[in-house]
Amino acid sequence: MSGVSTTDLGVAAELLRTATDVTLLAHVAPDADALGSALALGLALHRRGASVRVCFGFPDEVPESLRWLDVAGLVVPADDVPATAGLLVTVDSSSLDRLGRLADRVEATVAAGSPVLVVDHHASNTFFGTHHVVDEAAEATAVLVADLLDLLGVELDTAIATCLYAGLVTDTGSFRRARPVTHELAARLVAAGVDPDQAARELFGTHPFAFLPMLATVLERAVLEPDAVGGRGLVHTSVLLTDLDGVRIEEVEAVVDIVRTVGEAEVAAVIKQAGPTTWTGSLRATGAVDVRAAALRLGGGGHRLAAGFTAHGDRAEVLDQVREALAEPVLIAGEPGPRASG
Repeated sequence: MSGVSTTDLGVAAELLRTATDVTLLAHVAPDADALGSALALGLALHRRGASVRVCFGFPDEVPESLRWLDVAGLVVPADDVPATAGLLVTVDSSSLDRLGRLADRVEATVAAGSPVLVVDHHASNTFFGTHHVVDEAAEATAVLVADLLDLLGVELDTAIATCLYAGLVTDTGSFRRARPVTHELAARLVAAGVDPDQAARELFGTHPFAFLPMLATVLERAVLEPDAVGGRGLVHTSVLLTDLDGVRIEEVEAVVDIVRTVGEAEVAAVIKQAGPTTWTGSLRATGAVDVRAAALRLGGGGHRLAAGFTAHGDRAEVLDQVREALAEPVLIAGEPGPRASG
């Protein structure tokens, strides 16, 4: 399918301006950027009089740490998403498979002759819609949604601003990877009523007690391989199904942010068991290695410093796949060579 220019925000804004029935789909296991972006856009359209629903294919409920964002009750169960929509918008999803069991809604909507707008910031986007706003230079999909809302003339109230801020603060690593213009957007959002302290508590600062024993178990499995990744170092661990009692998806996804702090490794990897022989993986890099390239070799995708994939086999086999994908790393231009030993 072909779409408009990725820089033609005006065409996308006009689609949104005239839409009366809109379905917004976030990727499976939505993070704050995916769900926050969908809800921000959904709130704006809802307040303009459109019929709006927001959904994702998995899990069945909104992750607990993100429920506070849905102030208007726009999220609906996957089974309640109609086969086609007047306008279907996918948010923060680089490919059809990232939509899980809702991918067929895209195909049905296109077959019915209705538009599918893809809004995303992943370089690995496959352009699966009829119209596309895709910009890998944007640190978060929330940045692109903010641009669209500006073109629509939407006033950023506290609820919309908070949804956008949640996407910004998470996908920029609490603004460690943000351009000056993105800091300026954050300032606009705070001026519109965002409470940064509340956002940090909701998104990062609250875990059930079960997180602590789970984390202790998972970190005990951690292994440092200094010679991996072409001598730049790999630290990895795994989360097993037996580790998941009493913890949420948020706790599982938080493990990689702890593992990545190891100073002796350029790349951190966490594989998470999703079934007897199915694993999802998270890759993070300090700054020299493009882990997106490794994730693509594993059938996944993402960003240069943060990417993911799905793999099959037992734990040892999947770890071997990760090592192989990273054995000849793609370096980010201008970054240093292997770490010195000793």
